[in-house]
Amino acid sequence: MKTLKDVKVGEHAVIAKLHGEGALKRRIMDMGLTKGTEVYVRKVAPLGDPMELTVRGYELSVRKDDAELIEIQ
Repeated sequence: MKTLKDVKVGEHAVIAKLHGEGALKRRIMDMGLTKGTEVYVRKVAPLGDPMELTVRGYELSVRKDDAELIEIQ
């Protein structure tokens, strides 16, 4: 299973499935990270956490722990 955490800077990915439960899953979905959404990894912080994404035309920072819950195609 490949997750959003595994995507390198400059690559695109499409979200296949969200893992997690309850409030955590709801928070990820509220950020616009839903099934079928294309995500572009813009950059990663110098120490590796967080990573900056472009989703639906806006920039979003996501922690690696949360990115690990997002399965991609």
